[in-house]
Amino acid sequence: MNPLTRRTLVLGGLGGLGLFGTGALAACTSPAQAPTPTAAGSAGTAITHVHAITRDTVTGGGVGAGTILLATHEGLFHLQDGELTQVGPVVDLMGFTVTPEGRYLASGHPGPGTGLPEPVGLIESTDQGETWQVLSRGGESDFHALAAGPTGVLGFDGQLRVSSNGRTWDTIEIPSAPAALATNPSAGIILATTQDGVLRSADNGATWETLDTPQLMSLIAWADEETIIGAGIDGHLLTSTDAGETWTSSDQPIGEITALGASTTADGEIEALMVADSTVLRTTDGGNTTEQLL
Repeated sequence: MNPLTRRTLVLGGLGGLGLFGTGALAACTSPAQAPTPTAAGSAGTAITHVHAITRDTVTGGGVGAGTILLATHEGLFHLQDGELTQVGPVVDLMGFTVTPEGRYLASGHPGPGTGLPEPVGLIESTDQGETWQVLSRGGESDFHALAAGPTGVLGFDGQLRVSSNGRTWDTIEIPSAPAALATNPSAGIILATTQDGVLRSADNGATWETLDTPQLMSLIAWADEETIIGAGIDGHLLTSTDAGETWTSSDQPIGEITALGASTTADGEIEALMVADSTVLRTTDGGNTTEQLL
């Protein structure tokens, strides 16, 4: 990989600053107007947009250890051995995260017959996505950026909100609106991608600093306590193994990365999962080589 230590804000590339524009808080395209589906689940439901991708390293997703989860416009899907399985009701999961203890948290819009409010607020599943219950802010919040860590939950619905229990919230100030949020799994350090750079807070959002990064990022994820994976707006995958002090870049652009997750494998490798150009990809070498999963 190419070492990058100098901040060079790339304003062009795939998507450019449009990734951080006013459309970030717009609702998903309705299924009737949606683009060509990327894939179909086992029940025949077409997936039109993947909002989040992660690996359930805590509970195994109810299927097997390390099941990959796709949070989509059509609800939650498991991806295992190249096969998609739809789980639970159809809910447009605009925001999705897994807590350190394995609970699923999400936000977005209800599908027909779910009985959930519009928007759903913060919803919780304790059975790996089979059922969902409203925790708070039902009918009030659509959190497009959502993250959970050891100190609680963060969500952005036009304002940045923090909660220790998912039920009561405080509003906190942030210098620029976040497109994506990530929380360190042990220390609780918050990262936010914005049009003004990657912001970092070590005090639960009370104060923020701007990280020195090689370029703007649209998405970001902690793989472990020290390793951060980011999606550069020019299509490169960026990696820091020292909590954001220095960065390396993939040799070539991967494509327009629209969903990103990261974790550490049982073998100690850093794994990044991505949705890029309507394909699901996996890499363990910082994006220099990728495996197509779907």
